[in-house]
Amino acid sequence: MKCIVTGGNVKALGKAVHSLSRVGDEVYIEPQQEGLSLRAVNASRSAYACFLFAPLFFQHYLPRESGSSSDEGALRCKVLMKSFLAVFRSLPSLEKTVEKCLISLSFRASRFRVQLHCKYGVVKTHDLSFQECESLQAVFDTGQCAHALRAPPRLLVDAVVHFPLTLAEVTLGASPGGKVSFRSYLEEEAEPGRMMKTELCLSEDEFQAFHIKKETQVTFCLKEFRGLLSFAESSNLPLNIHFDIPGRPAIFTLEDPVLEAHLVLATLSEPESPSSQTTKGTPQPLAPAYDLTCDDIDAYMIAMETTCDGTEGKEQPIRPVSSVPYSLAQSSTSHSPWAIHVPAKRCWQRTARENPEMVPNDHMKTSLMLVLGEDASAELVFGG
Repeated sequence: MKCIVTGGNVKALGKAVHSLSRVGDEVYIEPQQEGLSLRAVNASRSAYACFLFAPLFFQHYLPRESGSSSDEGALRCKVLMKSFLAVFRSLPSLEKTVEKCLISLSFRASRFRVQLHCKYGVVKTHDLSFQECESLQAVFDTGQCAHALRAPPRLLVDAVVHFPLTLAEVTLGASPGGKVSFRSYLEEEAEPGRMMKTELCLSEDEFQAFHIKKETQVTFCLKEFRGLLSFAESSNLPLNIHFDIPGRPAIFTLEDPVLEAHLVLATLSEPESPSSQTTKGTPQPLAPAYDLTCDDIDAYMIAMETTCDGTEGKEQPIRPVSSVPYSLAQSSTSHSPWAIHVPAKRCWQRTARENPEMVPNDHMKTSLMLVLGEDASAELVFGG
């Protein structure tokens, strides 16, 4: 395979490589009769991008090696994105200094070469290692998508520029009424107080094509979408957006007589929450502040038991209770060395209603100090 790129197409090729670098760590190169195909896919197989450069894009395009027959298998290889991106690292330098770019692939010589012919006779040669691979192709059909939008690239670039670079996903919403919105997607476990939520609304008049059958919202990755927008803006090509219900892939396409670009992104599905499955939409009543039926009153009563037969002044050990959910500690406000802090309302009402004999008296030598109020606490102090 041998092809030569000249003029401003060198920068377009570099922008395509930069866009693919946002998708995967490897670039799949496949020369075809229809043109040179560059593809990438991410590790989780949730994002796929493809650029197809037609033969008219090149000054010279030869998909097969000279002398090879048509019966031989097609040339396919993959190159590390990091090494391929280094060739087109500086896009401003490519536009100012590079006059033409020569790309050649030879399995016989085991060589993938990229040569940059610059001004003043300077030639930069990059020999990259490659690996033979199978054809990488995603199966998708834009005709099966129920909704479609077409917008100038500058409109979408100005829309996503308001989102922080650290944002992973964005939600695209559209309704038949002519409203299109981009909203930052925040996970449920994220703290709302520490996250910034951004939403931008656009009208139907700002789009070149608007076909929305019903109100729909899809959430997809923002990183890969930014990469395609950058290429669309530099090439001044309108972006087509095809999407369906949540969970179905969203397809972004660019079309031109000399190139085609496709970006397929997985969208988040909307799982039915367990609460909605059990209640069928019926709201659950709020639990009362104090549920007396769930109190471990036996634990309180055991802790409150005292011995009446002991000798005066001789402290009796308190029976340890592991199920008491409140702290048992020494008290400095009473002669007794032990105290339990419990809610006042809970202890007073339950004790007076079910165990009248447990109301403190002189015989038990127990003092109960209560501070009235809904949320007040009671200090139960008892001793021998």
